[in-house]
Amino acid sequence: MTDTAKPDSPAPDSGADAAGAVDRRRIRLIMTGLLLGLFMAALDQTIISAALRTIADDLDGLSEQAWANTSYMITSVITTALYGKLSDIYGRRPVYVSAVGIFVLGSVLSGLAQSMTTLAVFRGIQGIGAGGLMSLAFAILTDLVPLTERSRYQAWFGAVFGVSAVVGPVAGGFFAGLDSFLGATGWRWAFFINVPIGLAAALLIATLVRVQPNRTRHKFDIAGLLALIACLLPLLFAVEQGPKWGWTDAGTLLLFGLGAVGLVLFLLAQKRAADAALLPTPMFRNPLFSVYNGVNVLIGAAVFGALSVLPLYFQMVKGLSPTEAGLMMLPQTLGIVAAGRIAGPYVTKTGRYKVVLLTGLVLMVAATLWFGTLTVDTSLWLTGVAAGLMGFGIGLCWQVMLIAIQTGVAPQYMGAGMGSFTFFRQIGGTAGIAVFLSMFFGAVGEKVAAAYRDAASDPAFAEALNDPSVTGQAANKVLLGARNGAVPMDDSSFLDQADPRLAKPFLEGMAEAMQTVFVVSGVMLLIALVLAAVPKEKRREPAAGAPGGAKEQGKQPAGKN
Repeated sequence: MTDTAKPDSPAPDSGADAAGAVDRRRIRLIMTGLLLGLFMAALDQTIISAALRTIADDLDGLSEQAWANTSYMITSVITTALYGKLSDIYGRRPVYVSAVGIFVLGSVLSGLAQSMTTLAVFRGIQGIGAGGLMSLAFAILTDLVPLTERSRYQAWFGAVFGVSAVVGPVAGGFFAGLDSFLGATGWRWAFFINVPIGLAAALLIATLVRVQPNRTRHKFDIAGLLALIACLLPLLFAVEQGPKWGWTDAGTLLLFGLGAVGLVLFLLAQKRAADAALLPTPMFRNPLFSVYNGVNVLIGAAVFGALSVLPLYFQMVKGLSPTEAGLMMLPQTLGIVAAGRIAGPYVTKTGRYKVVLLTGLVLMVAATLWFGTLTVDTSLWLTGVAAGLMGFGIGLCWQVMLIAIQTGVAPQYMGAGMGSFTFFRQIGGTAGIAVFLSMFFGAVGEKVAAAYRDAASDPAFAEALNDPSVTGQAANKVLLGARNGAVPMDDSSFLDQADPRLAKPFLEGMAEAMQTVFVVSGVMLLIALVLAAVPKEKRREPAAGAPGGAKEQGKQPAGKN
């Protein structure tokens, strides 16, 4: 049984131009609300990275700090698919506003947390709301904007993730550096800042989004949700804890086994639930949908994994402050925005998206392999160019993959289809960050020890090594211990006081460990490139009957939504 909401009609006394201008203004305001929601959700993936040590010290829970990030990522990944389905049943607007409310509630509770355990729980509540903010933004845009205009709006969504990646660590470091502000400890404002942003987003969406998509009434897939949780929780926990326990540890292997069982149960539940499934299986019969979501996972893992290491290069190898490192990521953001301004009009004009996707992947492969050549002496402007190239490729890829999914998903599955796009990207990103950081920390000890062995023939290093006034200093003693692979990764502040001659091999070893990560990321993107080239492009000319177009919305002209 289907309920179809009728679009609002323009005021009788309004001319066509006036009505169009009003609707264009309304679309811009709706986009502002969606961008604010996306910004909050994306920002809270990174904002506590620079502040986490301060938070953990304040809450006496240093050994539990990983859960503050893990709980957020797990719940946001799980609920991404859930929100798409809920919005298909109950409509986009009420579900989106509810997601904002849950996120703001989690933010307030996180800011009031008195222990790392409660902070992890409250961050999980935040993640429940974040899943809706990230997935429903694309679905609402699809409902309101015709295919012919959608690409240029989607470019801003991509830019939000780039901006949040830059602003997050800098803002977190800034708040952590404040002793107090308006009666609260400085780091707590990393969470409280979401309250005004969330209220503004909810107000804009609640008052301006009036047209609802076709609502399909059917049984909700409870079994699929439980199976999804049973699959993702042990897998993500294994990826998070594997570096500490060891990848061959019995506990790690048990978690992977439980995750595999959960995956089988989830697939069976989706098949049994048919159209009521969280991720309806008919969607995956479309090769474009299936292959490009597979590419989506690979890109998410490679991009998030590589870009979690790049700030470490700027701060630890090049010695930049968190703010300076954030500014060095600006070329990436500009690349994402520029790609959207170019790719959007091209796809709109030609209807071709595959060439854009492949071009973006080629650029990303080139950028990550370029990162794989970074050393202690690489100039910052060259690294900035590589970051810009990476951002341009990201902007091309994610935008056109979303278009491919939209054109390959039936209207009744649009919410679930849009949710799947964010769901699979988050799955890849979550795993990529954990695995790539594990790869870096696992390789850095050996690389640093090898660099110190090679430095033995350097006269400057030998001179410093034989100078008691140098080797007697505390910071230099730490470096001397690193010669045997005892690399102190919990606190690198000693590098600020270390002798440059003794520190250089340490930095060279770190750079080489990062090179390994970047090369693996490039290989992963190369595999994604091959996969993306396989399916035949289903070229679509912009038409009145396109998803989100005039036919789907009561044959109203674009802008009369």
